[in-house]
Amino acid sequence: MRDVTTAQPLDVQPSPLALLLLGREADPKSERGVECPGDLPSPSDPDLVERARAAKEKLGDKVFVLGHHYQRDEVIQFADVTGDSFKLARDAAARPEAEYIVFCGVHFMAESADILTTDDQKVVLPDLAAGCSMADMATAEQVAECWDVLTEAGVAEQVVPVSYMNSSADIKAFTGRHGGTICTSSNAKTALEWAFEQGEKVLFLPDQHLGRNTAVRDMGMTLEDCVLYNPHKPGGGLTTEELRAAKMILWRGHCSVHGRFSVESVNDVRARIPGVNVLVHPECKHEVVSAADYVGSTEYIIKALEAAPAGSKWAIGTELNLVRRLADRFAAEDKEIVFLDRTVCFCSTMNRIDLPHLVWTLESLAEGNPVNRIEVDPETEKYAKLALERMLALA
Repeated sequence: MRDVTTAQPLDVQPSPLALLLLGREADPKSERGVECPGDLPSPSDPDLVERARAAKEKLGDKVFVLGHHYQRDEVIQFADVTGDSFKLARDAAARPEAEYIVFCGVHFMAESADILTTDDQKVVLPDLAAGCSMADMATAEQVAECWDVLTEAGVAEQVVPVSYMNSSADIKAFTGRHGGTICTSSNAKTALEWAFEQGEKVLFLPDQHLGRNTAVRDMGMTLEDCVLYNPHKPGGGLTTEELRAAKMILWRGHCSVHGRFSVESVNDVRARIPGVNVLVHPECKHEVVSAADYVGSTEYIIKALEAAPAGSKWAIGTELNLVRRLADRFAAEDKEIVFLDRTVCFCSTMNRIDLPHLVWTLESLAEGNPVNRIEVDPETEKYAKLALERMLALA
């Protein structure tokens, strides 16, 4: 038996994971690090707002700040434009005179902006740890293996990939190489209609729910027409017969925010608020979309509430920052707007972009020191841009 009284003290070192979670240092094995050089201002600094304003004024037309709808109010106040991911990337491309594009969003959004802007423009992400759990659910290696599975099943020549905007540049490039297109939550039906004109089957990446909801709800397919490819199982967990019979091969990915809404949430809010309109994002589960009154993209949600009559009641199934902002915006019109779920849920990675990171970014740029630049390599950019251009041609 070990004599604990004479044992030497353990040499316990801080976990590298803890450092990564704090947004410091870098993981060389990850697709991208989370290194944050320099010291961030303290979040309690009462001068943060004034510092951000001063740095932005000093930069003038050299900087263009993009703010995604899911960002915090403290960050959104400094955005030159707000919108969803693709709208913001296009807004950036329409500002060639801006030397710096500061994208207050997540990594895949900044990649898309880099792809669509000129080589002279520098796209900056205030915190490199601001990723997207959905986008990270499909890696280039996994998708290449999936294509091998489809090839072995004898169906690859019939398959057209359609990738959601919420995917990495690598996945967009894969899509471009294999004759596919990108889609947003607004034009997913149009993209799928185009894809089925090119081939007999679609590989939909990486959000299973948007793919399933669009195919079944908007295009009249059945749930049996859809199969779920799990990259963590041999052969995706599917038989050759299942792959040959399927019309929609859905990737096993989802949004961590929209995926948490449930039919119970819908039933609960209807019981609490008589006459409420339930409006959800198509990234929600199929049963939630089926139970809702209205379904649409972030831009659709905003426009629906703008057009809603005074005194109407709404339960919204999307990210909480946006729901709160809309509730405040329309309170004067007596529109009651609540979050669909009782449990508060922010997009945790989107919320990594906070005021200290934004101040650090703007002040660094004002000093002529570009930080956290997002650059897509030329080969990846070539094919990713091809897939994006195919989508633009569908509009």
